[in-house]
Amino acid sequence: MIVLGIETSCDETAAAIVCSERGILSNHVLSQLKEHEAFGGVVPEIAARAHLDHLDTLIQAALMDAELSFDDLDGVAATTGPGLIGGVMVGMMAGKAIAAARGLPFISVNHLEAHVLTPRLTDKTAFPYLILLVSGGHTQILVAEDVGIYKRMGTTLDDALGECFDKSAKLMGLPYPGGPNLEKMAAGCKDPSAAIGKYNLPAPMVGRAGCDFSFSGLKTAMRQYVEKLPPGDLIPEDIADLSYAFEQKASRIVSDRLKHAIIDFKKSYGNGPLVISGGVAANKALRSALKSLANQEDMEFVAPPLGLCSDNGAMIAWTGIEKLKAGHVDSLDCAARPRWPLDPGAEKKIGAGVKA
Repeated sequence: MIVLGIETSCDETAAAIVCSERGILSNHVLSQLKEHEAFGGVVPEIAARAHLDHLDTLIQAALMDAELSFDDLDGVAATTGPGLIGGVMVGMMAGKAIAAARGLPFISVNHLEAHVLTPRLTDKTAFPYLILLVSGGHTQILVAEDVGIYKRMGTTLDDALGECFDKSAKLMGLPYPGGPNLEKMAAGCKDPSAAIGKYNLPAPMVGRAGCDFSFSGLKTAMRQYVEKLPPGDLIPEDIADLSYAFEQKASRIVSDRLKHAIIDFKKSYGNGPLVISGGVAANKALRSALKSLANQEDMEFVAPPLGLCSDNGAMIAWTGIEKLKAGHVDSLDCAARPRWPLDPGAEKKIGAGVKA
């Protein structure tokens, strides 16, 4: 089985071809960093126009690299939500057009589900597993029970972790994209112990019951520390120390919340893998902290390769394969969805938790 995957939910235009034997036959991702750099963040209208300009070329490149034609495909999968609705529409309509013209099944893919299922593509991870989904727009702990069946155990009540990374980086004057540049600065910290002592950042929710997150207080503390630094251009050493302290505190918060989730997971499902996925899963400090946690809890730790943590077409194509195998095919009149919770029956939370 061979499926074309199309991803346009945010600021990466992506197309890939994946086969049911878990082979990634091609995987093209076009970043829009230059388009959004001047604004310090993603501008939805600019992102949608860039998808329009480049998607056709990427799809053709994916086919050429795989040495295939449209006639060789068994289905077309495209992200239909959640995400920036203008961009989602571009990829969804392209996928529907190809499916209609070629008489192929169309598979509507939840972008978050694609991140959740990526470890099944890269590591053959078996259900059920406990997963931390971390990105610029979402921070959730879920149990993946089966394709299309997910139980949410925790979510953020305000900022997503990726958003906190990006905004903290912007406060320190780091260029876009903030998260990766903050990580680079943290790696240059010369005295980690002194940095943590110098910047005593808070750890919201740590020690409380449950698995929910809160990162707004951490972001506010970062702003306060930046304002206390000497006026003028920030000294690189100060940025490195503050970045390191931030990474370590963020990792501590996530580890604490996951400890609660692991207890509940083991009670209901027994022992299983601990998985991290999503754009922030590329952060090495966070991966290291969760790998240590998994070792302590006698759990297998699974994290996709760095190149498959951020948005890509391969995860969309693989989700299409998983859904096709399960007999899930969508009609060509299915709608784009700016919000699409993986666990629709989960309790609504305050703040950002209402959309999780």
